[in-house]
Amino acid sequence: MTFSGMRARHLDGAPDEQDPTAAEPVRSLLADGLVPSPGAVLPPLIRGQSLGELQRRTHLGVDGSRGYGLYVPPGLDGGPVPLVVMLHGGAQNAFDFAAGTDMNCLADNYSFVVVYPEQSREANPGGFWNWFRPQDQQAGSGEPAIIAGIVAEVMAELPIDAGAVYVAGLSAGGAMSTVMAAAYPELFAAAGVHSGVGYRAAADAGTAFGVMQNGGKPDPHGVVPMIVFHGTRDGTVAAVNGEQIVRAARSGEPDAGPVTTERVAAQDGVRGYTRSVHPDAAGRARVESWLVDGGGHAWFGGRPAGSYTDPSGPDASLEMVRFFLSHRGRVHTPQV
Repeated sequence: MTFSGMRARHLDGAPDEQDPTAAEPVRSLLADGLVPSPGAVLPPLIRGQSLGELQRRTHLGVDGSRGYGLYVPPGLDGGPVPLVVMLHGGAQNAFDFAAGTDMNCLADNYSFVVVYPEQSREANPGGFWNWFRPQDQQAGSGEPAIIAGIVAEVMAELPIDAGAVYVAGLSAGGAMSTVMAAAYPELFAAAGVHSGVGYRAAADAGTAFGVMQNGGKPDPHGVVPMIVFHGTRDGTVAAVNGEQIVRAARSGEPDAGPVTTERVAAQDGVRGYTRSVHPDAAGRARVESWLVDGGGHAWFGGRPAGSYTDPSGPDASLEMVRFFLSHRGRVHTPQV
């Protein structure tokens, strides 16, 4: 099956002059069963230059309606393919988040579809996902149900691999990613949390601000594998929240082996970081933590075309894709 035939465009709608065949050798990586290794760098000519167009859609569901962006790499043949769900932070939207994370370019390279649910200003004036409200912290109601409904809508339209659906987010979107992982473990094969807050760490807007600054006591995140990014100097969501997310994510299953820790110093304009890996029984990273030296409240390795990005950080988008694809086909264990 051929997915699209869409004309290659930049996010602003201008035609993309890049030859679509330029990405073909890299796009075949997923077909060959390969995933990027930690610290990998893609050919520079294809980063920041997605080949397709981010379509704007609207989801109308019984739990509520939301707009969303849908990116399908042009010329993508066959199936089923993975799906990455990207949840933006406050004051962002789908197109802004797509531009900053460059996830569409990675979709071109590694053959997956990306969907960007978008919070409405009617639901939250600042554009934040309401991760702190009890009604939005469970399956079957509120915003988690709306996001799950968007995923179901995309899966009904396109040949998506049900064992390769992933969710990731920044800030409030990162907090909502923990909610989605905990509420829908049967849906997601892995989750990514960037500068976020743990699952049910707050119960209302008042406690949310305190948790963001001082940390809280999140509930266990269940069994969904998780990769976590946080900056040591995040003045909006304190780094202690990243530590608490890792702890809550590990509570679902015991580590199947010794934890490995890698310390990488800053070099060539890229921030240093500490990467810790908690393995599962198959030897994969079940929980992976990246603590970035001097990093603030921004998507590491992001592009300046989007807001809240830090181009000098390690490449969070690529590392999340690596982590996600390593868990393709994970056996889902619904929570009781």
